Amino acid sequence: MKPRLLFILLLGFALNSGLLQCQQLSIQTETGKQTVLTRSDIEALPHTNVVTGAAETSATFTGVSLRAVLEKAGVSLGESLRGKRLASCLLVEAADGYRVVFALPEIDSAFNEKQIVLAFLRNGKPLDEKEGPYRIVVPDEKRMARWIRQVTTLKIVDVN
Repeated sequence: MKPRLLFILLLGFALNSGLLQCQQLSIQTETGKQTVLTRSDIEALPHTNVVTGAAETSATFTGVSLRAVLEKAGVSLGESLRGKRLASCLLVEAADGYRVVFALPEIDSAFNEKQIVLAFLRNGKPLDEKEGPYRIVVPDEKRMARWIRQVTTLKIVDVN
């Protein structure tokens, strides 16, 4: 094999590996246990579609429920969400340093009907590098301040 062709193949492999690593999501439980989910782990969860915006500016986001992602990583919700755990929250961090918080009861369907989605597609296409690989979408919020883009990390934080 020619050295130039070998170099191109190795460069392509390195770039692809970097892209796949960028599509990982790190989740930390309240005990400090860290789990890393790959894009395929996330896409294997049940999908949901959310249509947002007015008729001319509408977009369809495809993703998975934030609750399903947390449960996949070992975060207990449902019946275990009571007492002191009600003072825990989810800190969502982005690649650019932006951070937002959700109270755990906001994520749990036993407490409310709020839909919080970890989106990876917009109008059927992967999110671009400015927005993705993952973005939080909360369709019933009036302001999009917590629609954090470039999500890299989810951390359960106890505020007691």
